[in-house]
Amino acid sequence: MKPDLIISSRDLEQIEQLLAHLPMSMNAIKDALAEELERADIREPDEMPADVVTMNSKVRFAVENTSDEFSLTLSYPAQLADGPDRISILSPVGSALLGLSAGARIDWPGPTGRLNVRVLEVLSHAEATAGAGQ
Repeated sequence: MKPDLIISSRDLEQIEQLLAHLPMSMNAIKDALAEELERADIREPDEMPADVVTMNSKVRFAVENTSDEFSLTLSYPAQLADGPDRISILSPVGSALLGLSAGARIDWPGPTGRLNVRVLEVLSHAEATAGAGQ
């Protein structure tokens, strides 16, 4: 069973634009992310719960297959140069994080098999900051 997802209408619009321009070589990630967007509960940015991962949120999470823990900011590919603490929405783990609430787990396809990703905490919520989503 997949966990519930909540995505802001702003993030949905920007991610759909991003997906529309991806090359065919990225169809696997494109299809997986599009499927998740279709099943998500879409809310206005000011209605987003503070414990849900949105674009530009800093999140502490664990990849349970490896027991590694990270604190990274979920970012668009163009933002990756803004700092080393960023993870792309187009990476397997980045795609898995979007829309999850603190405590939620998801089983997601990775480059070497399935990844079990668990959100430990949303450290900063992007919808609460000015200019979120860009």
